[in-house]
Amino acid sequence: MATRCRPSDAFEGAEALSLRDACEADVAAMARIEAVAFSDPWPASAFSGLLEASHAMITVAVDATNEPVGYCVLLAAADEGEIANIAVVPSRRGQGVGARLLDNALRSAEHVGIRSVYLEVRTSNHAARDLYASRGFLAVGRRRAYYRNPLEDALVLRRTEPVSQ
Repeated sequence: MATRCRPSDAFEGAEALSLRDACEADVAAMARIEAVAFSDPWPASAFSGLLEASHAMITVAVDATNEPVGYCVLLAAADEGEIANIAVVPSRRGQGVGARLLDNALRSAEHVGIRSVYLEVRTSNHAARDLYASRGFLAVGRRRAYYRNPLEDALVLRRTEPVSQ
């Protein structure tokens, strides 16, 4: 369960960023990031509810002012996990923030005994698909008309190999 708001994994990028567990103070920022990243965004209440869920791990990437610039939601069930959401503010895309969040989620999944990690991605989101492929995710299915605004299929991806990065 994510309860603290202290940096846990600092890294350098275009400017120094840190990864940390999300907390209630981050909900509004995550909802703002969600709203610009997705055409059918989750409401702030979804993030608040997940902060209290024992099966959810939410990590935020924060800048030097402790402002979230990206987040990742990992859900766990037995030995399977799902990257339910990962998003980065537009001004920080292409700087490795999403990759750091994904790598952190995969390490966290492995640490808690998750053997397979799933996610859905828009078929047109080639940048995300390239990132996931670079981390060993393979297509295992398609969900027709899964996304709205615009209507689009989702590819279901799975990663089963251990993290070794």
